[in-house]
Amino acid sequence: MDFKITDLSKYKHIHLIGIGGVSMSAIAKTLHQWGFKVTGSDASPNEFTDKLIESGIKVTFGHDLTNSRNADLIVYSAAINSSDPEIVIAKQSGIPLVTRGEFVGYLTRRYKDSICVSGTHGKTTTTSMISICFLEAKTDPTIQVGAILKQIDGNYTVGNSDYFILEACEYKDNFLKFSPKAEVILNIDNDHLDYFKTFENIKNSFIKYAELIPEDGVLVTNADDPNCLDLEEHTKGLFVTYGIKNPNADYVAKNIKFNYLGFPEFDVFCNNQFYLHIKLSVYGTHNVSNALACIALCSYYGISKNDIINGLSKFTGAHRRLEYVGAYHGFSVYDDYGHHPTEIEATASAIRHRNYNESWVIFQPHTYSRTKNLLTEFAQSLLTFDHIIVTDIYAAREQNTFNITSVDLVKKIKELGKDATYMKDFDQIAEYIRTHATQNDFVLTLGAGTVIEIGPKIIERDK
Repeated sequence: MDFKITDLSKYKHIHLIGIGGVSMSAIAKTLHQWGFKVTGSDASPNEFTDKLIESGIKVTFGHDLTNSRNADLIVYSAAINSSDPEIVIAKQSGIPLVTRGEFVGYLTRRYKDSICVSGTHGKTTTTSMISICFLEAKTDPTIQVGAILKQIDGNYTVGNSDYFILEACEYKDNFLKFSPKAEVILNIDNDHLDYFKTFENIKNSFIKYAELIPEDGVLVTNADDPNCLDLEEHTKGLFVTYGIKNPNADYVAKNIKFNYLGFPEFDVFCNNQFYLHIKLSVYGTHNVSNALACIALCSYYGISKNDIINGLSKFTGAHRRLEYVGAYHGFSVYDDYGHHPTEIEATASAIRHRNYNESWVIFQPHTYSRTKNLLTEFAQSLLTFDHIIVTDIYAAREQNTFNITSVDLVKKIKELGKDATYMKDFDQIAEYIRTHATQNDFVLTLGAGTVIEIGPKIIERDK
């Protein structure tokens, strides 16, 4: 039933199933701003549905069979399966069905310069960095990013230029439906194995993605990742590289140092010549790499050095990327979205540049398949924290057919010589932290699910 949209104007009422997703909510607000009647449904409220309702969009929690039956077009997210009642009734009524990925692909073809930021890790941060630099240069871009960005007071903005900057996810090969003029590929790593099954399949997907770039386009990619360098032979457009470890990259970061807050500053060399000096307002060496990707892409588009410097200095982090939650009795509480071992290692490394007494992590694994496939890697990535608490796996789109629980992760951590504790109840976790964390400790809630609820519970008594 899925098909490609060629003329959006013939649809008046567009219904979105899974409207509370970060990308789906951006689509909804964009369509609403363009004057379409927009309705949607989702399982439960969240910060994105709150904003949609505030803007006048009707959102139903649970199934919305009336709007599914009466819509001219239905867009649905990857988390929705074919047995969903709204999908079933749409098929029975002959209403066109379009996946989220296909619809975003249509949007990329509405703009002359669609800039797609992809990679296993760092997409949201790098998309945000690029967006702020383009905003600083007053290019008036359209933006869709995977988190709340304070500079646009949300996760999207609709501009009036030919620039469309968006986060491009590889899950279920969604980004292969896009038509990019420019791509940023940050890294290629093991993830979404519930769909891809093998790393080779992941790499082949990125190869196909790189092949989408036209001859007058550009691929900006990470020279520190050999899998990214292999993409050059599959790219028809300009191939631009950046790196920290690889001195042969086009853009290289040198003389990296960190201030007392853990924020890095560094020199950027382009083709072995000094280019500019950057000070970031976010943590970690991984964000030096993300910033290099931003600098290389912005330089290609003629964004001035001053706009790049000012834009990057104004970026204080996307929502849920080492985000400060608050303090309780002298210790600090932060929250981070990291849900893959590589992301956790990067976050742990960034924290080590800060001054603190002891570190605490409350980790919520995300999906049974990822936890099962990367169990040892998850355990290893958590070892540098002084205190480790693991709560239940956040199922997301899955059923537990993998015979895996968080207790298995705790056992693996202990096998590797570090103590860890399994705790199920969020209120119990918050009380435990309040009782045991001490002055100048660093407390981190970590994961892509509901673990975000714990930080406010910890600090609520100090408000």
